[in-house]
Amino acid sequence: MQVSVFDQAGKDTGRKIELSDEVFGIEPNDHAIYLDVKQYLANQRQGTHKSKERSEMSGSTRKLHKQKGTGGSRKGDINNPLYKGGGRVFGPRPRDYSFKLNKKVKALARKSALATKAAAASITVLADFSLAQQN
Repeated sequence: MQVSVFDQAGKDTGRKIELSDEVFGIEPNDHAIYLDVKQYLANQRQGTHKSKERSEMSGSTRKLHKQKGTGGSRKGDINNPLYKGGGRVFGPRPRDYSFKLNKKVKALARKSALATKAAAASITVLADFSLAQQN
């Protein structure tokens, strides 16, 4: 696959560059790209969310009333999740969201992304890329 070389002004220099078919000519694998993006986003997550459960709430642990004979349900203590101000039943816990992705799958994802861009003619090659120094 050949692409044109442009200068910094965006004008075609007339030169062509051959892109490697090992990278830019493969059949794109969308699932590999999905897994790579999913891993990147998962690694960005902080995972420090937390809510208090009934054992962590402030409040007495005494039994509210006896287990049997009251006609009411078994209640336990005031930190019971059924009560206002009680603990959360299955609240969020701190955890690590990152996961491992095999090196070959990650390499395939990068190649697939480049191949997709090349097929859509979205790759631009610049002849010289230099920025003027500012003081």
